[in-house]
Amino acid sequence: MLGALLAACGGGGGDPTIDGGSSGGNGGTSAGVPATVSVSLLNANGQASNTISSSVPLTASAVVLDKNGAGVSNALVTFAADNALVLFTPDIGTALTDGKGVASVTMRPTGIAASGAGTLTVAAVKDGVTVSGSTNFVVGATSVVFGELTLSPASISAYGTSQVSIDVLSGGVKYTNQSIAVNFSSTCVTAGKATLASVVQTVNGNASVGYRDQGCGMKDTITASASGIAGSRSAALTVEAPKAASIQFYAADPVDKSIVIQGEGGLLRKETATLKFRVFDISGNPLAGREVVFEKADTAANVTLNLATGITDVNGEVTTTVNSRNTPLSFRIKATLKGQDISTLSDSIVVTTGVPVQRAFSLSMSDSNLEGLTLDTNGNVPSASVMVAIGDKFGNPVADGTPVVFQSNVGVVGSSSKGGCNTLNGACSVDFRAQDPRTPIPNLPATVCNGPLGSSDFTRAGVGTICASTSDGSATPIFDRIGFYMSGSVPGKVFLNGGTELTQGMNVNDLGSVGRTASKVFTLQINDINGNPMPSGTTIEISNIVGASAGGVSPSSVQKIFPNVATQTVPYQGTSHIVTIGSTVAPTCTAPNFATFNINVATPHLRMTSYPFKLTFTCQ
Repeated sequence: MLGALLAACGGGGGDPTIDGGSSGGNGGTSAGVPATVSVSLLNANGQASNTISSSVPLTASAVVLDKNGAGVSNALVTFAADNALVLFTPDIGTALTDGKGVASVTMRPTGIAASGAGTLTVAAVKDGVTVSGSTNFVVGATSVVFGELTLSPASISAYGTSQVSIDVLSGGVKYTNQSIAVNFSSTCVTAGKATLASVVQTVNGNASVGYRDQGCGMKDTITASASGIAGSRSAALTVEAPKAASIQFYAADPVDKSIVIQGEGGLLRKETATLKFRVFDISGNPLAGREVVFEKADTAANVTLNLATGITDVNGEVTTTVNSRNTPLSFRIKATLKGQDISTLSDSIVVTTGVPVQRAFSLSMSDSNLEGLTLDTNGNVPSASVMVAIGDKFGNPVADGTPVVFQSNVGVVGSSSKGGCNTLNGACSVDFRAQDPRTPIPNLPATVCNGPLGSSDFTRAGVGTICASTSDGSATPIFDRIGFYMSGSVPGKVFLNGGTELTQGMNVNDLGSVGRTASKVFTLQINDINGNPMPSGTTIEISNIVGASAGGVSPSSVQKIFPNVATQTVPYQGTSHIVTIGSTVAPTCTAPNFATFNINVATPHLRMTSYPFKLTFTCQ
């Protein structure tokens, strides 16, 4: 009332922090402006106390009064401590006064281990006027301990689960005033053989976590600890070892599962086979630390088993090795889990010599009469492919990488990088390219196929020889040779029915006459300029036929023909083709009918030569 009267009368001021009076300006006082603030700390029973602990939080209460001792409502009150020992609820530490001028917050320690003393300062603000007050407090560490660590169940089967639980106690009862972070660990979790949440917050004074086995297979020690709680708690969980379910053949080195006879050697060949097996449990997980026994499936197999037993590693893997002896054979190794009726067999491992022998050295060529006497190979397209296949004395392919050398007395064989090839699965090939030289020279090149014999088997013009050779490590080379025709693109001699030589161009070849209903059948032998076959794939066809019908040519093309040493002195070795010309004469014949046609010879490189013919169909 007095303040209101003073304000109405425009009365003088004073210090607002002392009497709450002046509003400044024209002076005068107003009710509801703070004059004092008092601070008190109360426990849960409403009794004054300045000692705080995690189990005994305090209520900090501020009473804001005006100069007349009346409570100031809606004043903003801020609570603050001069250190980090306490927390406030609400956490920003502010509250508004109620109708009686009272504002309150809850104070609790920042942690169960926090301890020390501090000052609580309270500031109240209303209508731009601030008043403050303070009081001291003491923080005492809360005595919190662990209860027993329990496991439910305390024994699990392989890959089973258990519930791990522990209580946090204060004064013999569960501590619920605040959540505590409990740390869990175990030997198997650290080893990666079990899973367990590492940190769990307490709920109503209890921390629980699920444990799952992942192949621990032993008694595991689980430990719980927490910051601010002295000591830790541990319990032993019995985890059954996983049961083995299978053993599997896993891998072999060399990967082709073939090794060479002892002492035979060979490029990239091994005399030792490394065999790997893996052991798995009933859940399909690899099992470590299991003993595996090895034995030859055929106890009489002439090989040496180097390791009779082995222990599986962390991946469930175990290895043994086998050495060859002096016998080619195939064998298997049996792996058995020691003390258990669980076993498996390896794949068959083959022991071969891998050393080439002359009787298993085979040379072939994709073309035998290629068009190359006057034409060079077009670009990178080879004229032919030359292939070699090699076996050992037991009929097995030689070792991969066996080198083979090629030579030719005409054209070019091989590649720019090397004149040979290395076998893969006992075979390899090179390209042959038609080019100069085209005429063989006796004894050149000087190779195992040529020089030592004094001359080439093939001396005929237009015939070349390719030689391939390798070694078995002895002084005697292993080789083979193959002859082929370098055929011309233009026919040299063409014979009718084995006798008359045909002419080209404007000179017509007269086939004589036949009856009006008969067919004319004749044979043409076609040779190149050297009397050799025309290039393979050369076609022979009837064209421009008038007055007759084309019965066809058989065969209609030149086949592949390899030179024959026994007949190389025969002057003409070209191919023969049967030509049939049919009649088109009417049933009533009044005069002879004259027919004309051409026989065209076209090579694979489209070099065509034409032979004109005429034929008379009589009325007789």
